Amino acid sequence: MILPADFEDSIRSFMDDEEYASFFRALQENSPVSIRLNRRKPFPATADSVEEPVPWARNGYYLSHRPSFTFDPLFHAGSYYVQEASSMFLEQAIGQFATEPVVMLDLCAAPGGKSTHACDVLPEGSLLVANEVIRNRSQILTENLTKWGHPDVVVTQNDPSAFSALPAFFDVILSDAPCSGEGMFRKDPAAIDEWSRENVEICRQRQRRIVADVWPSLKPGGLFIYSTCTYNREENEENVRWICREMGAEPLSLSIPAEWSVTGCRDAGDPIPVYRFLPHRTRGEGFFLAVLRKRGEEKGRIREERHPDGRTNRKKERKKSSSDKEKPTKVLNWLTETATEHYDLFAEDDRMFLFPKRRTEELDALRQSLRIVRSGITVAELKGRDWIPAHDLAMSAGVFLRQGVFPVEPLSYEQAIGYLRKETVSLPPETPLGYVLLTYRDVPLGFAKHVGNRANNLYPQEWRIRSTRLPEEAKAALR
Repeated sequence: MILPADFEDSIRSFMDDEEYASFFRALQENSPVSIRLNRRKPFPATADSVEEPVPWARNGYYLSHRPSFTFDPLFHAGSYYVQEASSMFLEQAIGQFATEPVVMLDLCAAPGGKSTHACDVLPEGSLLVANEVIRNRSQILTENLTKWGHPDVVVTQNDPSAFSALPAFFDVILSDAPCSGEGMFRKDPAAIDEWSRENVEICRQRQRRIVADVWPSLKPGGLFIYSTCTYNREENEENVRWICREMGAEPLSLSIPAEWSVTGCRDAGDPIPVYRFLPHRTRGEGFFLAVLRKRGEEKGRIREERHPDGRTNRKKERKKSSSDKEKPTKVLNWLTETATEHYDLFAEDDRMFLFPKRRTEELDALRQSLRIVRSGITVAELKGRDWIPAHDLAMSAGVFLRQGVFPVEPLSYEQAIGYLRKETVSLPPETPLGYVLLTYRDVPLGFAKHVGNRANNLYPQEWRIRSTRLPEEAKAALR
């Protein structure tokens, strides 16, 4: 690996020769492979490739090798997420400070690693807003969150500046802003060719703009988590100091064991509590994180909408559909008691979705100012005049889909791959007609409709496996 001379100078500015040699050697090694399990879904704990836990993430595990994840049905079913181990350190920031239900914003959320992680570590009753400004990336974010199966999530597609319309709204904001990507050099060699001093400066300025744009939407006393996957001090310590100086933020310390070998601030003259992951010290890629608190005690308020006569109305009227006045009995019968007791069922256009009752006011406020891509769990979609079960509902089986409502048909590995390719599904002749929940190793994959001589594959077209080959090694991956 040949590194840019300017990058080497940057790293050597906070490492001696011996440490730099260790750092450089680590970059020549293979990247560690790690996954994070979905605690709501089964996973074969005896999988041969699962090696040891990630110390700072209770559901994170290193793998002994990199399987062909594309050809693992459990990956598509949301049983786990392929995530770089260092970035799982987010769990410590959230877990040590967010002890009561909160409203959290993941500002630059795609592809969804930190959002799916936040779903699992936020206190019960919290609401996550996962945002991505780029349209195609917001679709990937939506896919990954749908597969994860957590209902208390809103996906938005907005520039950070749009959130200024929601003053003092969020209890926690995560800004994992676009960076120069130095921490990915080992994993993605193309990042080396794209690196330059000029790009570092562009990223530093962009990160500051993003922070300044979104800062008003953080409640006084709220937490701001700043992270990057880069090494240089310009995008890391210098930006944290800038946030403290310009925004009046207070840096917070985390309590972590020394054996994790997480590195602190590299500004010896004026250290601040920050957390660096360096590949020669920790088993993972380059990562940086700081936790800041917005000073002040004042509670945040949901922005009120004013009518011309001066009255206020916090709620924006939802779009109406032909089915908005009625909630079909058959759809209600699909749902568990948990769903009907703690969630409202809304009909909007061609979808019916569940959203937590305690967070409908926040949803209404978000709808006033932001472009919402997805909210809650879609349980039914309107096809013609009939409501059919949505893929989201299959992904939430066991929590929102009532057991026994639909016949369940287990698939073999080869059948599961065919289903995920959107191929025709063959079901046993004794399978009841109608909608059938297909599973692989007891984990739901999605629905099919059995019509007698065939079964219509209802897997989302845009998510299908496009490769027609099946590598031999894939058959042994995580199985």
